[in-house]
Amino acid sequence: MTKPLIGIGSDVQSPPGKRERAFAYLTYVEALRRAGAIPVVIPPQPENAADLIAELDGVLLAGGDDCDPAVYGEEAHPSVEPMDPRRQANEVSLAKYAREAGIPTLGICLGVQMMNVAAGGTLVQDIDSQLETEIEHASIPEDRARHDVIVEQGTKLAGILTRRELNVNSSHHQAIRDVGEGLRVTAHAPDGIIEGLEDPRLPFYVGVQWHPEDMSGESSATSIFGAFVDAARRYATEKKQTGVDSSQRVAEPAGRNTSK
Repeated sequence: MTKPLIGIGSDVQSPPGKRERAFAYLTYVEALRRAGAIPVVIPPQPENAADLIAELDGVLLAGGDDCDPAVYGEEAHPSVEPMDPRRQANEVSLAKYAREAGIPTLGICLGVQMMNVAAGGTLVQDIDSQLETEIEHASIPEDRARHDVIVEQGTKLAGILTRRELNVNSSHHQAIRDVGEGLRVTAHAPDGIIEGLEDPRLPFYVGVQWHPEDMSGESSATSIFGAFVDAARRYATEKKQTGVDSSQRVAEPAGRNTSK
């Protein structure tokens, strides 16, 4: 059975007085390995994003610090802790090129937010001060709170999970506000906060706001990573059979967003 090659967009760390590093958390690596993929880490290099994607069978956009609101034309809320600008440029490029090429893509937490921003969408910069909710969305990664999620019928996410409701972990103080062009909302928290997006035109361009990589013993997480790796495997097989790589397979232009 083909093991698809899946790239993980890396984070950047700049310790004072020490060498900088590009890295990915092993929870993402292990989730992909368990699902049958070969994970590779993609250091920030936005100028090479299109060429990189041509060699991959899938892209995973991981969690991390905040997106700089300047990207969607807003001033930063005091709570914003922006990611390294090199990572941000890389994530935007990966999200755009992967979508244009139709390569299977999974966005997690910050990853789904970057999918949205790359498509022209905007974010709620600080849930606690800008929205009314009794749900603890912004719990720390070491002790994540949980809440229910309602999945929209007829979406790819609903087909993957085969249920309308599930309980997920939560570790984000930002959220999707205006949905990007051509993307569809796939899930909400009970307070109305968007918990999932997808591009309905593509075989697999799916993002969730929670962290399935840290829910390894749960069937919903297994289903999400299994479906992602299966889509990447089909993509790899088709690419091998036809000799057409992702750089030659550009999706049709996105139409209006189909959020609900």
